[in-house]
Amino acid sequence: MRHSLFIILVFVSLYPAAGWTQYPPAAGLPGSTAIHADSNVFVGWANRCYIHRGLIDIQQPELGFVSYGNESDALGKADNQVVSLGDGGSAILSFANPICDKPGFDFAVFENSFDGNFLELAFVEISSDSIHWFRFPAISLTPTTVQVGTFGTIDPTKIHNMAGKYAVMYGTPFDIADIENHENLDKQNIRFVKIIDVVGTINPAFATFDAHQNIINDPYPTPFYTGGFDLDAVGVIHSCSDNIQPKSLPLLTLYPNPCNDYLEVYPAENNSKYSIIDISGKMLLQGNNISYINTTELEPGVYFIHIIQLSSKQTLRFIKQ
Repeated sequence: MRHSLFIILVFVSLYPAAGWTQYPPAAGLPGSTAIHADSNVFVGWANRCYIHRGLIDIQQPELGFVSYGNESDALGKADNQVVSLGDGGSAILSFANPICDKPGFDFAVFENSFDGNFLELAFVEISSDSIHWFRFPAISLTPTTVQVGTFGTIDPTKIHNMAGKYAVMYGTPFDIADIENHENLDKQNIRFVKIIDVVGTINPAFATFDAHQNIINDPYPTPFYTGGFDLDAVGVIHSCSDNIQPKSLPLLTLYPNPCNDYLEVYPAENNSKYSIIDISGKMLLQGNNISYINTTELEPGVYFIHIIQLSSKQTLRFIKQ
């Protein structure tokens, strides 16, 4: 009897993905953590968004990039108006007031799954400064022996800490406490949330992996201009506006970083000035409008930006992709 019990315990410990573990079910079912967009738990919504488009099909780059929607579709309350990220595409969102870590869920991400079973998933990361990013420990227990097809379905009880788990108008909530403490992460001052599309192929050459290095299997390919994760909104549950004084916040933050075509300095003040220098100290660009700095002329690499405002003078580092 003892020998049999030992074998059972070993089996359970070695095979946690064999149906033994389940996470909350679809919206509307007992135990679900889905939160409807109309819930009064939301105290705010993302008010700025930067999109980095992904490919229509990562294994067929000749098809080009997805094109559906734009940044404004991810702003404000969830309304089923979305922007598609494509294979491996990403979005960086910011907020009028930082998100903070309090008991329970702190924010939620909305996708537009039409039935709660056709799920297009995404990683979620947070940052206090837009330079250091920390990912929620995502888990996928979906079997990887057979590829989930273009219009295939996923059991949401096999998904944890990934956006896209719930149907349209129902947000997938996240608790900042799930991320380990780090000196570069101020959990009471989360100013940026990044959404990164999961490339659902089980082909190891192009696959994405969860926190346990399991391949994540979700609908693939989705060879349409609407492919990949479709971002609707990010809703704030716990805002720092009431319990953090402005002076305790970092003075200046660059967004997005790394950047492509433009860079913003946040918060921006009137009569600001900036200059951009390369790693050799050569000044390349200068101007006054720090709320939109055109960086298309810069070659990929590392640069420094010197900002002068009435309340601060800072030099920050950024990367041009």
